[in-house]
Amino acid sequence: MKRIFLWMLIFTSFKAFSQTATTNTIKVNQQRIEQRIFELAKFGKDSTGKGYRVAYTKGDQEGRAYFINLMKKAGLQVTIDYAGNIIGKRKGKNSALKPIAFGSHIDMVPDGGNYDGCVGSIGALEMMEVLNENSIVTEHPLEVIIFSNEEGGPVGSMAMSGGLTATGLKEKSQSGLIIADGIKAIGGNADSIQYCVRKKGDIKAFLELHIEQGGILEKENIQIGVVEGIVGIVDWDVTIEGFANHAGTTPMNMRQDALLAASKFIIAVNEVINSVKGNQVGTVGKIAAQPGAYNVIPGKVALGLEIRDLSGEKIEMLFNKIENRAAAIGTSSKISIRFIRHDNVPKPALTDKGLQAIIAAAAKAMGFTTRLMQSGAGHDSQEMALIAPVGMIFIPSIGGISHSPKEFSKAGDIANGANVLLQTILKLDKE
Repeated sequence: MKRIFLWMLIFTSFKAFSQTATTNTIKVNQQRIEQRIFELAKFGKDSTGKGYRVAYTKGDQEGRAYFINLMKKAGLQVTIDYAGNIIGKRKGKNSALKPIAFGSHIDMVPDGGNYDGCVGSIGALEMMEVLNENSIVTEHPLEVIIFSNEEGGPVGSMAMSGGLTATGLKEKSQSGLIIADGIKAIGGNADSIQYCVRKKGDIKAFLELHIEQGGILEKENIQIGVVEGIVGIVDWDVTIEGFANHAGTTPMNMRQDALLAASKFIIAVNEVINSVKGNQVGTVGKIAAQPGAYNVIPGKVALGLEIRDLSGEKIEMLFNKIENRAAAIGTSSKISIRFIRHDNVPKPALTDKGLQAIIAAAAKAMGFTTRLMQSGAGHDSQEMALIAPVGMIFIPSIGGISHSPKEFSKAGDIANGANVLLQTILKLDKE
């Protein structure tokens, strides 16, 4: 009897060791990932061959159908929630455990690239494929989530976190459809949007693999970026009003030139943003002068101001400094400057420190160099952070180019990121 018990103990220990060895050494299929990126890129081309897989368009619908088919072939239980998010589920050994979720999006900006969102989506599906091929069943249920209309919102993840409002559903999307009609076009139902909301604690963790969309990793020759947080983004419409007058007969010292004041304001924004230590950015990204004639002094200028940072408090502090500079410019130039703040803007979202540590450890165990960094772009993880611990993995973007047809990441870098995602989830599953 003792001998039988001893053999059972040895067998169980060997099985556990074998399982650990297997999970530590399995790798994703780089060729399959790259092939699928190229296949997905075919959907949504316009008449000139430019990428136009904008959310809710025919190209988006066709790309989603392609992806759903891949998910079903991988044995996932696939559903579309009321916001149009595609969810592929894989059972775990313990159905009572909270699911580990991961994914991204496949919609793009007009004339966008083939890697933004797609790397994380295809990388997430690849993880499921690898688990299938190695007959590994995780303790936790797993979910691949492909969010709808990330580029125009993020709409799908905002709906899942409970932040999509009735007003938001009425906004017009890039496709020309209002959000509610767009959701219907991809299989959702805006009338029941409340039923796709996940409560805090419903998901053990959410992870997203993504291209950096900047040039830091490539410049520093770093393989994996461990994201510490996603910046908040606040926009203001700025109106500068002077007095339109004859450009030939009005002396220089008698002018109330709104465009001249606007130029001083733009310089002031740059100076304020650079006056404080940190990674914050501030941009005046649009400008329109009226009446817009050679022989008329501009009487009115409309600007767009944006500030991004990981700290909401710092954003407010910077804006207050800019507002004070604007008041001084207004007084000296005899013009007025007004600000209108946009509502429903993405708030800063810090990633989970525990997940940061697991991601970094997984990367280092595979011999990859890492860097802790913030994300200057918004992501679905920003919304998911409201309901679950979130982790993000960055891989290099060649030339720091994104939202462009020239957007590109090397297949090897994508595979590195997918392998880190795989090992991170396997480690998380054991906790």
